[in-house]
Amino acid sequence: MSAFGDPPPDQLVSAVETAKLNRASAGEREQHMWLKSQVAVPVRLLPAELANGRPAPSTTTDVLVLDPAEVPGKTGPGPLICPLELRARSAAALVSFLGDAHPSLRASVLDTTGLSAETIRSRASSALGELNKAAVHVLSTTWTVPLPWFALVDPAQRRLEIGSGPTDPRREVSWRVAMPDALRRVAEARELVESTLGDSGPTRILAETERWLTNFHPASAVELDYGGLVQLTADPELEADTSAEEVHSILDALRSGNVEQLAELFDNLREYWSDLAAREHFN
Repeated sequence: MSAFGDPPPDQLVSAVETAKLNRASAGEREQHMWLKSQVAVPVRLLPAELANGRPAPSTTTDVLVLDPAEVPGKTGPGPLICPLELRARSAAALVSFLGDAHPSLRASVLDTTGLSAETIRSRASSALGELNKAAVHVLSTTWTVPLPWFALVDPAQRRLEIGSGPTDPRREVSWRVAMPDALRRVAEARELVESTLGDSGPTRILAETERWLTNFHPASAVELDYGGLVQLTADPELEADTSAEEVHSILDALRSGNVEQLAELFDNLREYWSDLAAREHFN
């Protein structure tokens, strides 16, 4: 709580005391807020935004709250708070879309909004500028988990909840890590990968992740969560998943120079995650 001001905003204190969101419902909340933005009149450029372009009250009350006792290692004191920051994250995604999308797709979206790319970038930058910190609290990817992220976690501390099947909201694969442990592991992994593989893709991901983590309170926690990917994976596959163990084995192979083991482990991981990522193109 102390990371959000002294004293923290009353709205945030109240939201934490009456916390309604949890890991399972956060995705539904984000989907609801996006759909609400599209049926509003006029249509909102970003979710959690008012008609005048200002942030909606929910931007300060949509938070996930965690007891420090639920995280291995030293965190806290008091509740651990993760704002969803849906408006700011959507703004960042929109800017990336404008830069990366195919020109015809980008033109179609611009025609629908009736706004120029410059106007959209300006409004998105304004939303990002209202963040409490220089970085969003949630990083998300689609259809896969960047393998270097597994370097942050202790494989033995995996949280696995199968539930009653793929549609069960309790279904979960995640790890929780105290910030000092996460920073130590990511720094060690970055130095190792950089010294052996140079300025490679994994090196850049580890460096970016390390920079991101330094934005937050040293007594906070990090969670790596499979999110909706658990809905695409059968029970036996989730139970047998050893991605975190294999990434740490790859790091050990880099330390020892065991090229044969390195190649085998990498091939196994690439096959597992490419099968999941391929679902993006199923329809």
